Amino acid sequence: MRTAALSFDAIRAELGVRQGFPTAVLADAQDSVDRGPQGARTRLDLPFVTIDPPESLDLDQALHIERSADGYLVHYAIADVAAFVRPGGPMDNESWRRGVTLYSPDTRTPLYPQQLSEEGASLLPDKDRPALVWALTLDAAGNLTGVELAPKMVRSIAKLNYAQVQADMDNAAAHASIAALAELGPILTDQARGRGAIELPMPDQEVVQAADGSWQLSFRAQLPVERWNAQISLLTGRAAAQMMLDAGVGLLRTLPAADQQAVEQLRRVAASLTINWPPDASPGEVLSTLDGSRPQEAAFVDEAAGLLRGSGYTAFDGSPPEHAEHAGVGAAYAHVTAPLRRLADRYANEVCLAIQESRDVQAWARDRLPELPAAMTAGDRHDSELERACLDSTEAAILADRRGEIFDGVVVEVDDRGNRDATVVLTDLAVRARCVGPGLVLGTTVRVRVTEADVASRTVRLTVAR
Repeated sequence: MRTAALSFDAIRAELGVRQGFPTAVLADAQDSVDRGPQGARTRLDLPFVTIDPPESLDLDQALHIERSADGYLVHYAIADVAAFVRPGGPMDNESWRRGVTLYSPDTRTPLYPQQLSEEGASLLPDKDRPALVWALTLDAAGNLTGVELAPKMVRSIAKLNYAQVQADMDNAAAHASIAALAELGPILTDQARGRGAIELPMPDQEVVQAADGSWQLSFRAQLPVERWNAQISLLTGRAAAQMMLDAGVGLLRTLPAADQQAVEQLRRVAASLTINWPPDASPGEVLSTLDGSRPQEAAFVDEAAGLLRGSGYTAFDGSPPEHAEHAGVGAAYAHVTAPLRRLADRYANEVCLAIQESRDVQAWARDRLPELPAAMTAGDRHDSELERACLDSTEAAILADRRGEIFDGVVVEVDDRGNRDATVVLTDLAVRARCVGPGLVLGTTVRVRVTEADVASRTVRLTVAR
């Protein structure tokens, strides 16, 4: 089957992805943009820049970093979506039905209409935009020493992309607004490891369109600048979480720590794969020494991903929750940096702004905090289902005309019941599929035959080649 014939529309219809926006929602969005942002704000004249994939137009974040006498000053401008969305209005109600922006290989299904998410509220270059600006003061070791949040009018001066920024940094030609990211990013990364944070050195499996219109799969490793930029978002999320915990009201992104039994099982997996795990090292510290390039490392990283399953949202009002930490971050953490793409961020930002301004949280935000965990869980689940279905469909399409062929693969997961059922990654095609047969040992290379590849059921089956 030619993968150009793949229908992601059919997958979206099957999964009930909301296509387009009702007329009332579009009218509400246009009215909000025409009306302009609500609330008084002063202008902050800093040369902010955005760093995003080149095709992105829903720009949530703009960044400016400067060195200080004893550390760094980070200004992180976050699109002020609440300045446009009328509580209880058509756009607000529709955002609750969606929860998050959904991504397919051929399109995105936005949380808010495009005239807001890609125009009026987006931090596009050379446009005045309302933003909530986090001013984060850090010492030379990356410790937060000061946090302020204020509504401002900002202007981004450049829309940068990750590959461009990485190339500039590699050539000592980084944009002045973010040149210090090459210093601060590694500092924050090292600090995260010290907290026991877990970062998986696992490449992203992506569906990409070739020049001839066909769809292919690839594994893409993150660039260093992507990881450093993520640390700025994590830093902001940690600051927001602590602010809300101190005030006794808010919304956290939480993940329970893995129990000791799970960690010990992972230690045994490491030993079986000859992965060095010093006695006093945390899982995150072990993972930081790997890049996933060897079969044994790829298998270990796949197993370690289980430590990050089970994340959710925790709302609280009156007293902090008993379990407030996100084990993957190694600290309390909140989602506040992507309000154009996540419903929860609009609410968490209002809570933080109210705390900063020593006022009551507005009722539209406070009253609905308890509803957000369920809404976000549903949205995240929908996103995962869509991503998995698109990947599975592409894998089946790529192999549909290659049944009977033999490929090299890496065993990255083995069924607990024995060594005859496993998950294998085909290294040349970036396909991940179930495989049956004898001698399937975790972290080893194996020759496998394609026995089933059905696009309709999105199923691929492999067997050990004899």
